[in-house]
Amino acid sequence: MSGEGGFNDEAYDSGMQALLAEEKGEDGEMTITDWTEVHESFDAMNLHENLLRGIYAYGFEKPSAIQQRGIVPFTKGLDVIQQAQSGTGKTATFCAGVLQQLDYEKEECQALVLAPTRELAQQIEKVMRALGDYLNVKCHACVGGTSVREDQRILQSGVHVVVGTPGRVYDMLRRRALKPDHIKIFSLDEADEMLSRGFKDQIYDIFQLLPSKLQVGVFSATMPPEALEITRKFMTKPVRILVKRDELTLEGIKQFYVNVDKEDWKLDTLCDLYETLAITQSVIFANTRRKVDWLTDKMRARDFTVSATHGDMDQNTRDIIMREFRSGSSRVLITTDLLARGIDVQQVSLVINFDLPTQPENYLHRIGRSGRFGRKGVAINFVTKDDERLLQDVQRFYQTVFEELPSNVADLI
Repeated sequence: MSGEGGFNDEAYDSGMQALLAEEKGEDGEMTITDWTEVHESFDAMNLHENLLRGIYAYGFEKPSAIQQRGIVPFTKGLDVIQQAQSGTGKTATFCAGVLQQLDYEKEECQALVLAPTRELAQQIEKVMRALGDYLNVKCHACVGGTSVREDQRILQSGVHVVVGTPGRVYDMLRRRALKPDHIKIFSLDEADEMLSRGFKDQIYDIFQLLPSKLQVGVFSATMPPEALEITRKFMTKPVRILVKRDELTLEGIKQFYVNVDKEDWKLDTLCDLYETLAITQSVIFANTRRKVDWLTDKMRARDFTVSATHGDMDQNTRDIIMREFRSGSSRVLITTDLLARGIDVQQVSLVINFDLPTQPENYLHRIGRSGRFGRKGVAINFVTKDDERLLQDVQRFYQTVFEELPSNVADLI
């Protein structure tokens, strides 16, 4: 058991076991059952022909483990709790589940998907639109930092699916620009982030405005007990597709650490690695917005080309920076955990944790930026004396061991 602020693995295990006990409580609490059916090809899932065309056109050939198990129960209208590692095709799992069930003759919002960040909401909307291309699906991303009037105009013109962040979605529901009457599917992506942090009350407020007959999907890479606890309140006899903690793998991602002794030495170490970073697209994580700005300024002062993004920047600036990074014109991106979830930049094969995340579950979300489904990746962690406990927490959480970074770094990429 780690000290104050560290990860308490005993509490995690006992909490998880208590929550996943498959029994009905006296007060009528939900019964969670396992979904065991597996479909090894998309063709075997009984999907609309035009949805299949969209899936194959997007570049999927064989479903990943979560897709083999997760698409079908969602298409059957069941409430689902799905846990899968970042980069395994989780977003496409629930997008396919939603798209299969829509009535495309009816230009009313029938599915609402919530995500914790604007970038993730926009990413999901892109995947939804791409997979539903041959179905002529109408999607809209409702996020803060954009024009309220434009949101109202698009929603009133008719959409099938809304993907958004809780604040803007709640605002649109209250204004009746987003009419809830036809919504039959409600999905929470990155549920651990949504429910364990500051979004809980907003999600409850949104839930109060939705129809009582509703299919609920909860999707996440990690599922801490408090997130599962909250799902009790608004799910009916859900099926679960869960990866147990000791099965959470970092397969396909080589992990290394660099002993830097003092915080002050991290910058020089990063600059020494820069030529290697620039070989491929890389993401560097720092724990605070201030640290991102500081690191960006320091590296630029040494004539290194880097870009940066975090939540204090306005939406337009963030969009431009992400567009440049996705296109490859920017190669090294410095960011906070804002981007650790769901930002699928296919070319990223190297992630550097300038700061180790304070919560072990966030480690997976960060390094999931590398080694996307079916590809290899490398993670390099800077470890000071003060960080050794954090590194041990991460290793214990994922049952993994990190290697010391070899001198021939370029050969790893």
